[in-house]
Amino acid sequence: MSIVTLSLFAIGFILLLAGAELLVRGASHIAAVFGISPLVIGLTVVSFGTSAPELAVSFRSSMDGQSAIALGNVVGSNIFNVLFILGVSAIIVPLAVDRQLIRLDVPLMIGISLLIFVMAFDRHIGRIDGLILVSSLVAYLSFLIYQSRCDHEAEEKRKALEHHVLPEKPRQLVLHIFFAVAGLGLLALGAQWLVDGAVAIARFFGLSELIIGLTIIAVGTSLPEVAASLVAALRGQRDIAVGNVIGSNIFNILAILGLTGLLMPNGVDIPVQALRFDLPVMLLVALACLPILFTGYTVSRGEGVLLFGYYLAYTGFLILNAMQHNILALFSSVLGFIIVPITLVGMLVFFVRALRRQGSPWMLQR
Repeated sequence: MSIVTLSLFAIGFILLLAGAELLVRGASHIAAVFGISPLVIGLTVVSFGTSAPELAVSFRSSMDGQSAIALGNVVGSNIFNVLFILGVSAIIVPLAVDRQLIRLDVPLMIGISLLIFVMAFDRHIGRIDGLILVSSLVAYLSFLIYQSRCDHEAEEKRKALEHHVLPEKPRQLVLHIFFAVAGLGLLALGAQWLVDGAVAIARFFGLSELIIGLTIIAVGTSLPEVAASLVAALRGQRDIAVGNVIGSNIFNILAILGLTGLLMPNGVDIPVQALRFDLPVMLLVALACLPILFTGYTVSRGEGVLLFGYYLAYTGFLILNAMQHNILALFSSVLGFIIVPITLVGMLVFFVRALRRQGSPWMLQR
C-alpha cells in the first residue's frame, strides 16, 4: 500500500471526527431552536445525513449493473449499525433510550425489515416495491415531525420561561445550520476516501461483490454513523446517538432501496445467498433491538459487549464462508445451535421480566 493511500486513510479518519463534531453540535442547537427533540433530530437530520454515502454508493453500483453491492451495502450497514455502533457506543457510555423508540421507531424498523424480506422472495426489487417503500418514508417523516412539534412546543416554552432562555439570533441559527451542513460534507468526504482504498484491497484478494457490499462498503459508508453516534454519546446527546442508528436503518431500507428500486432501470436483484442468510440476519438483528432497548430503557455495557460480539461472529462467518475454510461447519454449528439459541432464550426471559416490572411501553404516556 502506497504512502498516498495511507495518508488518505489518516486524513479521512480526521475528517470523520471533525465532521461528526460539527454535525452533532449544529443539529442539537437546531433542535432547540425549532422545538424539535434531539431524538427526532437523530432520527431524521443526523441519520439521513450520515446515510448519504450509502445512497450514493447504491445508486452508483446499480447504474454500473452491480446491484449485489447496492443490496449488500444496505443489509450490511443495517447489521453493522445495530451490532457494532450501538455495541461500541454502549461499551463506552451506557445509552439512555427514549420510550418513543420502543413505541414507534423500533417496531417500524422491524416491520420494514420483514417487508423487504417478503419483497425479496421474487429475487427482485422493482418500481412498485420502490414506490411502496418511498411512500412509507414520506408518511413516516410527516408523522414524526408533526408529532414532535406538537409534543414539545409547550415543554420548550416552559423551559424558556423557567430558565430565562433567550431565543437564538438569526445569525446564530445560520451558524448552526452551517455547522451541520459542513459536518455532513466532511463525513461524506472522509468516508469516501476510506471506502475507495478498502474496496481496492478487497478486490485484490478476490472477494465477491456481495461480500464487499456486506463488509467493506457497508462498514465504510457507515463510518459517518459511527463517528456521529460516538461523538453524540460522549457529548451527552444520547438520544441522538441511539436515534441515529434506528433512523439510519429505517432510511437505508425505505429511501435507499426504495429510490434505487424506483428510479434505477433494472431495480435491485436479490442474490440467493442474501435471501437465505443476510436478509434473515438483518431481520433478527432488528428484532433483537426491542428487548435490548426496552429492558430499563437503556443499552448497558453488558448488552453492548453482546452486540459487538455478535458483529465479530457475523463478520467471521462471512470471511470463513468466502474462503470456504475447513472450520466453517464447526463454527456455524456452534453459533447456530448453541450460542444463538441461548441468547434468544435469555433475551426473551429478560424481556418478559421487563414487561412485568415496567408495564407495556405502548400503554405509557410520554
